[in-house]
Amino acid sequence: MELTYTKVGDYYIPDLALDDDTEYKIGVYGRMREKFLKEHHPGVYNRMVLFGELWKHLAEIDAACHERIDFLISVMAKQEGVTESSKASNQMEWVGRMNNIRNRAEEIVLRELVYT
Repeated sequence: MELTYTKVGDYYIPDLALDDDTEYKIGVYGRMREKFLKEHHPGVYNRMVLFGELWKHLAEIDAACHERIDFLISVMAKQEGVTESSKASNQMEWVGRMNNIRNRAEEIVLRELVYT
């Protein structure tokens, strides 16, 4: 590997560029994963930063979390009989049950994907 340098004043600065210049959209679960890695696995975090893998990893975790939560919500709602017709008959009960289902699904996803 050959490095090139640019002279700035009296100093030579290496011309470094990242291999992956893609802009990734990182959501709440990606940020949670980043914080977890930084606090509990600093070696893994630093390696991913040095090799340019961190943002791609965080974007993948965020997307996987959203997909898994949507899947779990639909399965849990079906198992518990929470349907659109129950929404029409008693909206406040439906909202409460769906919030409960969403919170449980989020806890499962956080344990499975973010905090491992």
